[in-house]
Amino acid sequence: MKMVVCGYCAASWRRCVVMSLRLLFLLPAGLPVRSQGESQSDNKQMDNITIRQGETLFLSCSQGDFVTHTAWLNRSSILYAGEDKWSVDPRVSLVTLNQDEFTIKIEDVDLTDEGQYICAVQTSSRPRTTSVHIIVQVPPKILNLSKDLVVNEGSNVMLMCLANGKPEPAIGWRMLSPSDDSLSSDSEILEIPFISRYRAGVYECTAANEIAVDTQTVELTVNYPPSVSDGRDVGVTLGQRGVLECEADAVPEADFEWYRDDRRIFNGFDGIEIEDAGAFSKLTFFNVSEADYGNYTCVAINKLGSANTSIILYQIIEPTSSTLLQVETASVFELTSSDLEQTAVENNDLLEGPGAVQDGNSGTSTVFTPTCLLLIILLQLLLKF
Repeated sequence: MKMVVCGYCAASWRRCVVMSLRLLFLLPAGLPVRSQGESQSDNKQMDNITIRQGETLFLSCSQGDFVTHTAWLNRSSILYAGEDKWSVDPRVSLVTLNQDEFTIKIEDVDLTDEGQYICAVQTSSRPRTTSVHIIVQVPPKILNLSKDLVVNEGSNVMLMCLANGKPEPAIGWRMLSPSDDSLSSDSEILEIPFISRYRAGVYECTAANEIAVDTQTVELTVNYPPSVSDGRDVGVTLGQRGVLECEADAVPEADFEWYRDDRRIFNGFDGIEIEDAGAFSKLTFFNVSEADYGNYTCVAINKLGSANTSIILYQIIEPTSSTLLQVETASVFELTSSDLEQTAVENNDLLEGPGAVQDGNSGTSTVFTPTCLLLIILLQLLLKF
């Protein structure tokens, strides 16, 4: 029974104190009491305090002599009454209370701490209040962002970015990689109509205010059908190694098929190897035969379409020793025939001049030099081979 009575008395006492503080401190701040033309209370308004979310706030007011009661209040809630803590918030604590100042602190400030704070002082003569308004600034934070997208070429694309902060952040979009300054937006939405493969990449959303900047990225993948580079014909000698190459540009990556006329070629067929690596495919002959020469077709396929190119494997004939002899002999004859003719003419001129020796029967000049020269050349060619 005694405990009940004590609890009731304690609660009643607490309510009385609260009411007394409100009457003493809050009423004068709003309705100054004047008696006989003289102000009975001093009300002081301090400059606003701006603080960033997460920082520690210190609230301080001067005391002076003959202080009977003092308290810090947040709106209608009492934080501290003298040394007694009334707030249940663990972030609030007393820093200093003496004849000169009354200081408390609030750690890890949040938006809920924003508002007016009052330091109320009751002296032996009259009450005094000091009020200050706290403004909490919040760095920007992106809350809602479009997820990575995979679209087909020609689609209409819309990227969205939502953020909050205080002051309200400015939001913008830009194409980050590959960089393209022409593709940007100063709003929460970035629209890309009829997107092409060249617009694929990484896009960055930026939310910024005077406190900080927050950025996040979205990867945009654009699917498109294959396009195949023109094939290059390949010449190979009989029995040698031959490689046909095919390159395709496609997203997603293309699958390759090889054909000889209308017949598909598979890996390992007739000693042929097919090797695919990303955008490239190789068809390798390790020992080219007569039957391997001909026209081949490379086909690149993905879910959006296909493309193809033709490549010819043709024969290169290596020259043999007999063909080389024939060619060189013909060349020698072509090169020396004119020389021999001119030499013969020169010799005839010499022989027909003064002191020339002539055959008595035929009356023609006897010339041995061209015949000997031809025999020497033929002998050198025979020795060479």
